[in-house]
Amino acid sequence: MSTKFKKSTANDLSVNQQRRQASMLLLRLQWLFILLLVIALVWLYIAQQRFQNQINERLQSNEHMVSRLNEIDDRLFAISQQTLPEPSTTTNSQAQNQLDLLRIQIKAVDKLIADNNYKGSIDLLQGLLWQLSQDNNEISPALTMVIKQSLSKDIERLQAQSSQPNPWQLQNLAIQTIQEFLRSYARNSNQNNSAALTGQQLTGYEVIMTLNLAIQAGNMREQNQLTGYLNQARAQLQTLVKDTSRRQKAALSKSPSSSSIDNKSTIEHQQTPTTKQSPDDITEAIIWLDRLIADVPKLQTLLTSQMLDKSERK
Repeated sequence: MSTKFKKSTANDLSVNQQRRQASMLLLRLQWLFILLLVIALVWLYIAQQRFQNQINERLQSNEHMVSRLNEIDDRLFAISQQTLPEPSTTTNSQAQNQLDLLRIQIKAVDKLIADNNYKGSIDLLQGLLWQLSQDNNEISPALTMVIKQSLSKDIERLQAQSSQPNPWQLQNLAIQTIQEFLRSYARNSNQNNSAALTGQQLTGYEVIMTLNLAIQAGNMREQNQLTGYLNQARAQLQTLVKDTSRRQKAALSKSPSSSSIDNKSTIEHQQTPTTKQSPDDITEAIIWLDRLIADVPKLQTLLTSQMLDKSERK
């Protein structure tokens, strides 16, 4: 009996001891967990503080950089204000822009006139008159009035010219008439096979080619080139006149009616390309060229264009 009691008592002691050990182990684990949790919280707090400090430092650095950039921008602006000229209020104004646009449109009208498009040029000038009468016109009233007056005069002049023959076309027709005479002259020169007449024939064809260049210059409205080719053709024809004069003097010295022929020639030579259909001889062809050189058409300049150019130079 006592033995069994001792065994049960020993077993109870062992169980209690195990319980205490288990409780102690559990308690230690709890404290370890709490300690690890505290360490983790401390580490998170330290990491958060460090991260916040880094953010603050970056923000301060950015603010410092922005302030430096603003200072640099202010300095550059101050320097630009000191070095650059003050902007002109008139140059950048709406009125100046409208004047510039008006000059471009007037140049377009000049181009239409050079192409003999009188209707298109008149329509465009009338459109400019309407444009200047609109409420959005910022050009000064005094200048607007002057421009309108010059536009009206240009329109009247172009309307009058549109009903008249074009001087450039009349010039080319007269040149073509001289060419037809020279072709006839060259054909008639074939009646004699002498060396002198062959030279006259070649010279006649050279003059015809030179007059072709004159016609091309007239079509392109190149006044200086047209005058130059006409003078060149006149100089070429002069060589034929000298040769013909020598032969006529030899022939007229044998004829008793030479004075009457000279008087007739003088009267005919006084006639102009507008009163005769074709020259009768080389001398009269030269007279035609002299008149064409004196009456070379000139490029028309609009009154409005001249007025705008003067206002731009002021």
